Amino acid sequence: MKVLVTGGMGYIGSHTCVQMIEAGLEPIIVDNLCNSQQEVLKRIEVLTGKKPIFHLGDIRDEAFLGSVFNQYDIDAVIHFAGLKAVGESVEKPLEYYDNNVIGTLVLARSMRKAGVKSIVFSSSATVYGDPEVVPITEDSPTGATTNPYGRSKYMVEECLSDLFNAEPDWSITLLRYFNPVGAHPSGIMGEDPQGIPNNLMPFIAQVAVGRRDKLSVFGNDYPTPDGTGVRDYIHVMDLADGHIVALKAVGETAGLHIYNLGAGRGSSVLEMVDAFANACGNPVPYELCARRPGDIAECWASTEKAERDLGWKATRSVTEIAADTWNWQSKNPQGY
Repeated sequence: MKVLVTGGMGYIGSHTCVQMIEAGLEPIIVDNLCNSQQEVLKRIEVLTGKKPIFHLGDIRDEAFLGSVFNQYDIDAVIHFAGLKAVGESVEKPLEYYDNNVIGTLVLARSMRKAGVKSIVFSSSATVYGDPEVVPITEDSPTGATTNPYGRSKYMVEECLSDLFNAEPDWSITLLRYFNPVGAHPSGIMGEDPQGIPNNLMPFIAQVAVGRRDKLSVFGNDYPTPDGTGVRDYIHVMDLADGHIVALKAVGETAGLHIYNLGAGRGSSVLEMVDAFANACGNPVPYELCARRPGDIAECWASTEKAERDLGWKATRSVTEIAADTWNWQSKNPQGY
């Protein structure tokens, strides 16, 4: 089965490509490398023994996408390509809408021209906004998003839902991630953000390895057990497996399929700091700062639907998340 993987050189995409190859699928990667490295291809080959097909280009380039679809008999698409930092999206909303929304529309048009009508979309728990009730189920209200990143994901979900309503022979799967963290257990592959990390775990890892002085903890006055934000942290390997399971279970079945992919439990920022300190054997220096605009107090998933329909459940613990992240960062202190 040939699967076009947009953004396949990025953090989640690359780990998913490894698991796809292990599962006997053939990823064809498209990426503009705006937040990833060419070195990732070599790492995938080291881990799997196979070097995936890679095309350098942007999903907003319709001619480029058309040429890729014309070259291969593609069965389905997993769509990761997107800008993903909440804080940056507040500062650069137009760039986020252009890349995330326009990019997806160009991709969907290109798929329709090629007769490929199966897509798994990398969505986000941010579509739920600031939830009134946790854990969050797939039936929880969406749309009251708190930042442009979340709105861009919500807009794409609406666009794809409208496409399905108009053309019900499509299989459209919306996977709403919670907080992807961790690394391949080998330490060969992990998260390597460009510039200053926007997400918690890579920042903690860079502090622990000496690249940064201390972690800034944004907000310690939330209505949570220790005052810091509570999130659902899912190991990237569990997340990668979730895509493959979804593709095999519903990717060939017409419908609009929506699933939360999370650990199904919440952990605070300070809990994650403690777990990482245990993994690396040293305390992680941090300072308490004011809240960031767009952040919410707590958010974690109900994963019952994915478990029931797909037979998928996250199995890796916070301890494993911290250990695998440290294994990656200590072996690759400057990333790729």
